[in-house]
Amino acid sequence: MKSGIVLKHEFVEFIPEDLEQGTLYVSIRFATASHLCCCGCGNKVVTPFSPTDWTLISNGKTVSLDPSIGNWSFPCQSHYWIRNNRVYWAAQWSQSQIERGRLRDRNAKDNYLGDLEAASATNQDIIDAPTIKKSWWQTLKEWW
Repeated sequence: MKSGIVLKHEFVEFIPEDLEQGTLYVSIRFATASHLCCCGCGNKVVTPFSPTDWTLISNGKTVSLDPSIGNWSFPCQSHYWIRNNRVYWAAQWSQSQIERGRLRDRNAKDNYLGDLEAASATNQDIIDAPTIKKSWWQTLKEWW
């Protein structure tokens, strides 16, 4: 794995079909970033932005992604951080660490989606609540 990698970032509407090595493509419209794996294996890495996936951090000059990128489904199983356009290699994870990380991610998504469903149900109850309209006579009586 190469050390000292500096990525350039490019804000795009659509992620290009053919990615250029060393470029992090960021689509705000589609809340995702993509790049070729930093180890050089050529695999396409997609990092969606959401409360349970990745967060894009930009200071106007550089970008960072949080959390780290663990390419556990690739043969390379590379693991790195992108901070201020620089790649910082992280420790390789064991299979049990990968499984625990996947379980943690799945639980975070389930909890987040469960919270959204609960909030949606509560909002729907408010929307579906019957409204009682007052007659003009009742309204007039309240004024007196």
